[in-house]
Amino acid sequence: MKRAWLTGLLPVAAALVALVAMEDPATAVAEGAARPAVDLDALFVGAHPDDEAFALSTFGQWHADHRVRAGVVTITRGEGGGNAAGPEEGPELGRLREAEERRAVARAGITEVLNLDEADFYYTVSSPLTEQGWQHKDVLGKLVRAIRQTRPELVVTMDPAPTPGNHGNHQYAARLAIEAYRVAADPAAYPEQLREEGLRPWAVKRLLTGGARGQQPTGPDCAAKFTPAEATDRVYGVWDGRPSTVAGRSWAQEERSAQREYVTQGWAGFPDVPTDPKQIGCDWFTQVASRVPFSPTANGPDGPLHGALVPAPGGLPLGTGAEVEAGKFSLVPGASVPVKVTVTAPENRALTRASAKLGLPAEWRVTGSGRLGTVLPGRSATAELTVTVPSAAKPGRARIPVELSSGNGTGYTETVVAVVPELTAEQQPLPQVAQFRDWAQRSGVPALADLVPPVLTLPSGGDRELPILVRNNGSATRSGTVTITPPTGFSATTSLPFSGLAAGASTTLTGKVTNTDATLRTGMQGGDYRYTLSVTGVSSSTPALELVPRTTIPKAATAPTVDGVVTPGEYTGPELDISTRWEGDECATAADCSAKAKLAWHNDTLYAAVTVTDDKLGSVLAAADCKRHWRTDALELAIDPRGKSENTSTTLKLAVFPTTTEGKPCAARDADNFQGPAEETVPGLKIASKVSSPYTGYTIELALPLPAVPGALDPAKVGLNLFVYDSDTQDKTGQTRIGWSTWGGVQGDPYRWGRATFDGYTPPSGRPVEPPPAKLPLIALSSVDSVQSVAQSARTGISLGGKPIASSREAARLRSARAQGDTVTAGVLGARGTAHVFVLDKDGKLLGRKTVELSRGWREVPVPVTGGRPAEVLLGFETPDGKVAASRVRVGW
Repeated sequence: MKRAWLTGLLPVAAALVALVAMEDPATAVAEGAARPAVDLDALFVGAHPDDEAFALSTFGQWHADHRVRAGVVTITRGEGGGNAAGPEEGPELGRLREAEERRAVARAGITEVLNLDEADFYYTVSSPLTEQGWQHKDVLGKLVRAIRQTRPELVVTMDPAPTPGNHGNHQYAARLAIEAYRVAADPAAYPEQLREEGLRPWAVKRLLTGGARGQQPTGPDCAAKFTPAEATDRVYGVWDGRPSTVAGRSWAQEERSAQREYVTQGWAGFPDVPTDPKQIGCDWFTQVASRVPFSPTANGPDGPLHGALVPAPGGLPLGTGAEVEAGKFSLVPGASVPVKVTVTAPENRALTRASAKLGLPAEWRVTGSGRLGTVLPGRSATAELTVTVPSAAKPGRARIPVELSSGNGTGYTETVVAVVPELTAEQQPLPQVAQFRDWAQRSGVPALADLVPPVLTLPSGGDRELPILVRNNGSATRSGTVTITPPTGFSATTSLPFSGLAAGASTTLTGKVTNTDATLRTGMQGGDYRYTLSVTGVSSSTPALELVPRTTIPKAATAPTVDGVVTPGEYTGPELDISTRWEGDECATAADCSAKAKLAWHNDTLYAAVTVTDDKLGSVLAAADCKRHWRTDALELAIDPRGKSENTSTTLKLAVFPTTTEGKPCAARDADNFQGPAEETVPGLKIASKVSSPYTGYTIELALPLPAVPGALDPAKVGLNLFVYDSDTQDKTGQTRIGWSTWGGVQGDPYRWGRATFDGYTPPSGRPVEPPPAKLPLIALSSVDSVQSVAQSARTGISLGGKPIASSREAARLRSARAQGDTVTAGVLGARGTAHVFVLDKDGKLLGRKTVELSRGWREVPVPVTGGRPAEVLLGFETPDGKVAASRVRVGW
């Protein structure tokens, strides 16, 4: 690298000043788009720091075995999560979590973490709410840019489905990754990235999601013993018990050490992994799509890499492409479907005498020729075939296997179709599930659409409408009858006729179901009841009804006294048992964790008294830290005003801490329509608490003004839940969560909350029925203001926050720096925008920072420093229109 000393810029006292070597403009890191970014082999796409934490054993094995260079895309920095390490939240918590993630993934040989700067607003199980916060087109464009910049062959992501308890941010991150698999390869998508930034379309070779459906055995042969719940799923297992690169330690142990880096999330205390190899399990991955041949029988760490990063068994050279596409996913018996097989030769080698043969199940027929001939280097050839389903085929998934052969070797690929009856009937899916199914169809992954079984909730002893969706998958108009066979303890409309349903059309029939046995279990302890739908004997399905508890809240003759003491007659309604576990460890005894609650209303106010039995008091927080209630002992009251919220943004969720370091209780709203301290978000709230001494638990009493609830209550259909968070430690981590209506992730699932009737209550005239717009805390750290991200961008050429890289004409760049006393003065030359200047010592410790607004031209930026000897200066820069650049210079002494 050429260097020039800027002596002409110095005052007479230059002898006391240390200069910084200037990078020649021709080689400066800040040139951005003029320089290709680092080339990665594999990329994990998640929503938060730590989402990759349970796949690091596999990434470590890939790196050790094949020098696979991997990166992690993290869409948020987890600013909305908890903090077991201190009081930081928002962007400052994001800085901590980014540092934790970089330390953690480094144990698996991963050095690149790409943050996309979206907001982690709060825990939700709603992908639609996540989309509202993130803005689909913008964040997808950033992910596509990251893929086009880093050019990975393999992408691994999360579960895209709204399975119970699955974080909505996780769902949406996975959906973005699945969309980006297709979009990044499309030159018509985000063309400005090609036209203005010099990027090229990039076709990822294979796409996997983490996890698998089916029983997951442990031991060295866990992959071989695995049986998928759906036989056509292509699942890979990678055993964590293999020896790592650290002598005497398995990859499971290395992964656990990496997980313990997430101190803010309370993971520092994770227990040791088993030492018995038979108790160590596999990491699991399910294939979503592939553009390359692979092995249908391979497992272990190499299985997911075949054809993408290591040669697949059979001899086809690495770089061979292979795709198979069926013209339609759902087929009725006797139907035919076009199937296209496309084979692409490596860039440097032709494939000779290439052909494709379909290895179909018995009785399936294929017509057409699979001969492809010689495929020239970098070129593709396609065989067009027709597959016919047997007229007697049974409903279910079927693989269409493709055996590839050429003079260079053999290979394998496949696609999957579904055989469906001419008439089908299913319980209408919940809104989030319906939205997911529609997304899966539009995104070209219809095989994912049925990952979530249809369920509807029903209050114990209550009834509800039962909407049934009937589809005609055949080619002729049909009529018939849907028969409902309810489970024991329920009654239902027995038959629903329909007529004149056109080919390809669907209709919704509405029945009614009643829970006739109110003693049946509710919640996750057995409240899931399957029943049968059948259509004129043609087909059947087995959806489920989920029972949730129900109560009546009486009107109090006089307002209860909010003093933390429950006196006889104050609450005349039924006592609610809120002792059922829904997450975490089981309560050892009732003395370990149990609770009961009483409720009443008076004068447009809800009163609640909750008595918690507990053997150990968790961390007592300061009143200023009255937030993130799941970190210690707390009560949460949740209200869905009309019992129909799709997510918690239209609900009220109030957390109450029984005590603080100041000796008083405190309250705050979280993950709802309007978050923040109760003093600001619940005007008029009254709370009182009595903590027993010696400690055996506490009683919380509160008066909640109902105007604080987002929208007028429907007194006959209020969604209600009560949760108790139990911590027995002093490290700001919870161990057990108990409550009234209990399911995994229920705090974010209003449709699984219990139902309450406010007896005799009528909301005041004029109170709006519809909730006000949700106030989402969309505050996120920007990568240009993260010294870790700026250092990475300057080193690798990866853009900051997934944003477009500013050209040399648009950017500001570091040109010089000089250190004198406790100040480093950075010389910056370039365009107008915001500059974030960081001064580091030789070990990367931050000594000082400053943010300034720049005008075009030269600017000297003085940065006060403390705590060490300056060695390097970094600059993160953003133009007014959102383009970014990073540069660095070194301090010479």
